[in-house]
Amino acid sequence: MQIPIQLLSPLAVLPQYATSGSAGMDLVAALADAVSFEPGEFKLVPCGIATAIPEGYEAQVRPRSGLAARHGITVLNAPGTIDSDYRGEVQVLLVNHGRAPFVVTPGMRIAQMVVAPVARVEWSRRDSLVDTARSAGGFGHTGR
Repeated sequence: MQIPIQLLSPLAVLPQYATSGSAGMDLVAALADAVSFEPGEFKLVPCGIATAIPEGYEAQVRPRSGLAARHGITVLNAPGTIDSDYRGEVQVLLVNHGRAPFVVTPGMRIAQMVVAPVARVEWSRRDSLVDTARSAGGFGHTGR
């Protein structure tokens, strides 16, 4: 599948798969200067790109596991969604859940993007629903 993409900044980098088996493409910080995050702080980091995701698809913005495991840096609204009709700049809402300040440097890989199909539904209102073995069992209902 080919998806139109526009580079909005000379600092922008096309999203790329790191390996042949990668599900997500790396998103890169299109920054002129480094941005520091104190513990608990969150900020939008620009990627310098705009896309035209096809109708029936979305792009999910997900955390990078290495940043999360080593530094406590994650995507605050994970997964973020880029809708098919959005044409603005792709930005990543990062948060520092770590114990130390963290610096995002220009060109740093900050998140990953997965393009996925989206099912459109129509609701069929009912007075009751078919019961299941789980029924209304919610958070923690299995004891794990």
